[in-house]
Amino acid sequence: MKRILLLGAGLSASTLIKYLLEQADENNWQLRVVDRSLDLVKSKLADHPKGVALSFNALDRNERWEELQQADLIISMLPARFHLEIAKDCLELKKNLITPSYVSPEMNALHDQVKDADLIFMNEIGVDPGIDHMSAMRIVDSIKDQDGEIIGFKSYCGGLVAPESDTNPWNYKFTWNPRNVVLAAQGDTARYIDRHQYKYIPYTQVFSRLDNISVEGYGEFEGYANRDSLSYRHIYGLDEIPTIYRGTLRKSGFCKSWNIFIQLGLTDDSFILQDSENLTPRNFLNAFLPFEEEITVEAKFLNFCRKWGVDDISRYQWLGLFDDSVKIGLKDATPAQVLEKILVEKWVLGPQDKDMLVMVHQFTYLLNGERRFIESSMVNLGDDQIHTAMSKTVGYPVGICAKLILQDQITERGVLLPTKPEIYNPILDELEAHGVVFQELEKVI
Repeated sequence: MKRILLLGAGLSASTLIKYLLEQADENNWQLRVVDRSLDLVKSKLADHPKGVALSFNALDRNERWEELQQADLIISMLPARFHLEIAKDCLELKKNLITPSYVSPEMNALHDQVKDADLIFMNEIGVDPGIDHMSAMRIVDSIKDQDGEIIGFKSYCGGLVAPESDTNPWNYKFTWNPRNVVLAAQGDTARYIDRHQYKYIPYTQVFSRLDNISVEGYGEFEGYANRDSLSYRHIYGLDEIPTIYRGTLRKSGFCKSWNIFIQLGLTDDSFILQDSENLTPRNFLNAFLPFEEEITVEAKFLNFCRKWGVDDISRYQWLGLFDDSVKIGLKDATPAQVLEKILVEKWVLGPQDKDMLVMVHQFTYLLNGERRFIESSMVNLGDDQIHTAMSKTVGYPVGICAKLILQDQITERGVLLPTKPEIYNPILDELEAHGVVFQELEKVI
């Protein structure tokens, strides 16, 4: 019997656990799941005979060591910053490892050692990163196999709310970490290349420089630029490509409204607000508007919005930004933290709500003297609050990859991404059986 050790049983692990247990009898696996909450693990294992619930501090090397030592495969669903320490243990113990997170430079630096140890450390095998790599590389390799020349690649992904659960004027609810949404696009300037010209978008302009994307059956979306599109040239073997761009999807109209928060400074996470625990939403908003004694907060805010092309403040009213009756109650909070608190109360997924994952790839290429275009799109809806679209599109690729590794179906060794056919083909094929299906439209342009 082979042992799989899963570190972390949070929301994104729900479908992964379900998949591995469904495969356990046929493949003679035992799934051992550790989390600080033993009750959480037990609820997800549901008394399955091949599941073992564990509770210890997986961040403590002494506590995890024995379990790592006995495992045949380790899957880390811990926060990304902890993967490197797990990886070092796996290298020392000669254990294969899977993480869904972006490869850090420190993780990449282990490649030669991992390869020499005949091990697989598979990374970026969730949805984004993960399914994006695999679905894009299948098209890239197909075009190259026909001797086509790819001259443009744009890719978009977004975690959104399913149409039947879209019940607010923002057309958005939190389906992932709210803090990450509030701080989205901060940090590095967005970078991409457009027809051989390098382009840069500072944070203050990201949500006003948008692409429009239509997905059949699901309406209109807009995409804003991710921080770094340029590194994907090398990942996809497209080092000389004239145009490459990666973006995040929101429903049309969201970004212009969100941009108001950025321009006001409400997403700033760099300083503490004075007496923040006693602020009401109205006080908070007014603190970022000029002092004008004869003008209401609503009027001042509308004047500000109009400078940025927003003439309707009903979305902000719906959020309760003008409410002066309730204190926010966060001590020593940054503007971003206060905004997050306000949004969480309004953008929460209800008990019956479902999320939605949308991914779109657009390729322009030359073949036999023709200029051609491929658009490949995937929409996946959550089943419920446990098996969300996010959980499914992260969990299934990780689970299928685990099966491939345990069945010795992957020959490559080292610190890997799922960009080779021996990895992406079987995973994408099996994903279709789980409802993760790409629709392709191809035409001459």
